[in-house]
Amino acid sequence: MPKIIDIASNESCSLPEAIEALAALDLDPRNDASTLAAAHWLRRLTNNRTFLADLLLERLAGRTTHEIDSGYGPQALLLSPLRGSMFLRANIWPAEHDLCFRNSGAKSFVYGVPHDHNFSFLTSGYLGPGYSSDYYEYDYNAVMGYSGEAAGLRFVERSALYQGKVMLYRAHRDVHSQLPPESLSVSLNVMHVDPAQCWFDQYGFDLESGEVTRVLSPNATEVFLRTAVASGSGDAMDFADWVGRSHPSGRLRLASFEARAGQSPDLEARDAIWREGELCGSRMVAAEARSRRRAIAD
Repeated sequence: MPKIIDIASNESCSLPEAIEALAALDLDPRNDASTLAAAHWLRRLTNNRTFLADLLLERLAGRTTHEIDSGYGPQALLLSPLRGSMFLRANIWPAEHDLCFRNSGAKSFVYGVPHDHNFSFLTSGYLGPGYSSDYYEYDYNAVMGYSGEAAGLRFVERSALYQGKVMLYRAHRDVHSQLPPESLSVSLNVMHVDPAQCWFDQYGFDLESGEVTRVLSPNATEVFLRTAVASGSGDAMDFADWVGRSHPSGRLRLASFEARAGQSPDLEARDAIWREGELCGSRMVAAEARSRRRAIAD
């Protein structure tokens, strides 16, 4: 499960102080000293019991120069721009009886959607009892990432992100399935950004079967490739063919076969493309290709 960082401190700081200090630290979650220093600043900001309400009220009244942007879903608020390798975020977690939960449903807030992360981040419970999670761990390097693959999940515990609790979620290791809090809650995050993270997958899981269900992380390159192939351009088809045979990212190679199969005129042509996928040299793509060919045969 995420690493708990026990910080017993009553010190507090303002949001601008936290942003500047964290930017200067240049967080490296693989380094214990760097992580601990960032966690102390997160705890100081957590101890400031008024900054978020003040900021939201100023924004609602149109009096603030600080931009609060939404991101990562309907409940996420970006509290800072990207500074070095990090940015600050607040997440709002509604309870089941809250109107936004009833209108939007659990999955809009990622409740009951078991997943890992392709980035590391620090989090703290800022307001309310906090969401609960069923925590698991797994070996990312032992997983290829195709749908239906056994992930080797190991259950650790169920616990809540209560006020003042600080944790480090570790990329490609910690898996959790979140449950709504008993009442509205807020968490604060220090998000670590790695330029290479878009090429490493984030997975969804089925806890009953212990299997990978799908890749969750978005990738603009994949969308661009699919759109170019859908245009029917000969150059796009040639590029997609190269991607399917040679690109180092298995996910992008799979997208190439999916895009071309989607443009195939009949089932026979579609099966031929997936047969190429079976032989392309990627175990993940080959597993997906076999599944698609079985579906065509059925």
